[in-house]
Amino acid sequence: CEKQVERLLALPHFGERMAVPWLDAVRFADTVGYHGDQNQNIFPYRDYVIDSFNRNKPFDQFTIEQIAGDLLPSPTMEQRIATGFNRLNMMTREGGAQPKEYLAKYQADRVRTVSTAWLGSTMACAECHDHKYDPFTSKDFYSLAAFFGDVKQWGVYTTYDYTPNPELAGWSNEHPFPPELFVTNQYSLRREARLKADVAKLIQSELKVVLATDAGRQGFRSWQTGIRELLKTSSDGWRIDPKPQVNFANTNSAATLSVETEGGVLVMGKSAKTGKIQVRVAPGAGWVSAIRLELLPHVAHTNSFLRSSKASTEIRLAAEVKRMGGPVEKLSFLHSAATTKAPSYSNGHELLGVHPTWRLPGGSGTNRQFAVYLLDAPIKVASDDSLVVTLDSEDLGCFRIATSPLANTSALRSGATPEFTKALIRPDAMLSRKQNRMLASAWLQNTTNNPALSAKLKSLNREIIECRDGLVPTMVTQATTNHLVTRVLPRGNWQDDSGMIVEPAVPQFLPQPKRDGINQLTRLDLARWLVAPENPLPARAFVNRLWKQFFGNGISNQPEELGAQGESPTHPELLDWLAVEFRESGWDVKHVVRLMVESSTYRQDAKYLTELRDIDPNNRLLARQNPRRLEAEFVRDNALFIAGLLNSDVGGPSAFPYQPPDYYSNIQFPSRDYFASPDEQQYRRGVYSHWQRTFLHPMLANFDAPAREECAVDRPVSSTPQQALTLLNDPSFVEAARVFAGNLLRAPKIKTDAARVDLAIETALLRPARKAEQDSLLKFLAEQRSYFSANPTDAEKLLHIGQHASSADLKPAEHAAWTSLARVVLNLHETITRY
Repeated sequence: CEKQVERLLALPHFGERMAVPWLDAVRFADTVGYHGDQNQNIFPYRDYVIDSFNRNKPFDQFTIEQIAGDLLPSPTMEQRIATGFNRLNMMTREGGAQPKEYLAKYQADRVRTVSTAWLGSTMACAECHDHKYDPFTSKDFYSLAAFFGDVKQWGVYTTYDYTPNPELAGWSNEHPFPPELFVTNQYSLRREARLKADVAKLIQSELKVVLATDAGRQGFRSWQTGIRELLKTSSDGWRIDPKPQVNFANTNSAATLSVETEGGVLVMGKSAKTGKIQVRVAPGAGWVSAIRLELLPHVAHTNSFLRSSKASTEIRLAAEVKRMGGPVEKLSFLHSAATTKAPSYSNGHELLGVHPTWRLPGGSGTNRQFAVYLLDAPIKVASDDSLVVTLDSEDLGCFRIATSPLANTSALRSGATPEFTKALIRPDAMLSRKQNRMLASAWLQNTTNNPALSAKLKSLNREIIECRDGLVPTMVTQATTNHLVTRVLPRGNWQDDSGMIVEPAVPQFLPQPKRDGINQLTRLDLARWLVAPENPLPARAFVNRLWKQFFGNGISNQPEELGAQGESPTHPELLDWLAVEFRESGWDVKHVVRLMVESSTYRQDAKYLTELRDIDPNNRLLARQNPRRLEAEFVRDNALFIAGLLNSDVGGPSAFPYQPPDYYSNIQFPSRDYFASPDEQQYRRGVYSHWQRTFLHPMLANFDAPAREECAVDRPVSSTPQQALTLLNDPSFVEAARVFAGNLLRAPKIKTDAARVDLAIETALLRPARKAEQDSLLKFLAEQRSYFSANPTDAEKLLHIGQHASSADLKPAEHAAWTSLARVVLNLHETITRY
């Protein structure tokens, strides 16, 4: 048992399991709640929590970093990510919302969260009046809120005439919620590395086939020859037409165009009514994979590439190929990037690239800038074909167009890199394996001789680009010297300024933090006080919640309220001993978990004892183990695991499980669609599910997950028809049943239906099937076989639910019948219950 416990504690999924109740407590979500319920960037905080439990970070350090990591001396990136805790309150940018009111809401929310999560006390009553049962006063409530008066925040996260916020000028419902920090996310880096490895493997496999033929080798050599010819005149791999043809699409333009030396185009005249500029260039015979737009400072525009000194400008680019005597081919783009840009957003997330609109910030016009546009698929052009680029911008002053046959997923590295050029000019016999692989890879990725391969590469490259080199934004706490003035609000009325101004202070009846009598207490003082040896509450609150997590009931079964209004502990000495042991172990979470799960109490059978029915109906004396339903996230995880679908990756952005269409139709500001995650992302663990506060995923809501609008340290457990319907009809569970059924039908050495039913029960329930269960399931199986044999269309519909490929090697009617049986097994009470 001890070895098994140590193995389980060492698994990375220990942190994911431990994170779920903590994320409930700190009200972690992917959206801000309130009116528009827009997205917020915060998932690195979740990774921090999971990693902290996996590494067994001492709970006192865990506490300090979340509440005041930014105030530590030379805070690390990890400690700054941890301060996302202070930003997890709901926020608004609704027009008409009163900033002062919402600042009061944000502060009150933090008090409720800290008091519940760390003190095991609901101080909410004290927002309006002194607590009637516990010794918390209204002054205590607002003094605790004052600790967070240095958190940089806005009551309304945009700017309106009635509430100007200059720092948020131009902010819309699409923008994020600052302050944010860009951080390196390890999951994204690992995923990017895996995808690049997949690309390399795919290319290597294709090369073995292609270069084994004379035609393939000739094609590779011909492509190399063409690139060498290009590099003789364009060492960077970009071809510039020295004499492009230029004109205005709008003949009424007030500006003029002229071609400069080396292919530059100068625009003169008024910026108004410029119209669209069309540039026709000759890319030369060969392949085109990328287009570059250079913006060139010019003396005619006071050494700027713009004709006026606007604060910012926008450029829109479109392109098409005109073939001699052939049709016009409009081009689409896989990706784009620029040396500098003003970011654009969609529902809180920064948009990749600069297509269709390249926004340039003010002050960028005096430096050469360029943007690279990667074609969705490389095109082959003849010597007399031309490329027409259309630019739409009111302020463009001087620019140049170039094309290249060498695209790179890191768009700004497109063209011939020094490494590539060095390899290309070496004789074939002297090329290293790495150099030869680099050249061959560039050849395959920059041609479309094999459309199927190109489609696969495009899909993988798009995913690589979306990894963003591992850099992701996350909300953090930024301390400001302009502290929010905190008053006691009579009856919680934010409009009443008659209450006394208070400074940061902890509840007066508890041991007080040390102070010098001069400086005001800070969040760092609060964090250290919470885990100080003289403060008895946080250790008691945390170990009581751990006990509830492992035994179904807490030692006090109201974990949110350990005060006078809560339930008295059934074993007070045990609670005290565990709290002291936790603190004296160095706040070692795994040590306390180990104590609990290795105890003889935990290892008891869950069998119901009739002789204790009247003495202890709720098993508070722990004469047996408590059976309890899995939490919502783990109900789905369990089904995916049984089917062999569960994605075991740790960390990273939220995933989007299947969801009813138009479920978000009533969410506006902005309106949004829901797109289920593709590929293996669909099968990520439930802890990574997208958490929409106002429209929580139906499966999570049906199984009692909290919306996380408020701190929650205790989930209710209900039993409703919706739960059974979810297990039967939610696409995640239907797909899991379908894949599970396929696994049963392919199981080696299983020849009979009875043996297959046994395998289904053993896989799902970890015990042999009982005679009555087997008879019932076999009868049901026969009925389903008969039905699907007579209704093949229904079988096909069932077998195509979910994105996992349907099994062509199995007979549809047989597979559908076993899928129905698997749905029954996944719906069993025992399947979703922990014993």
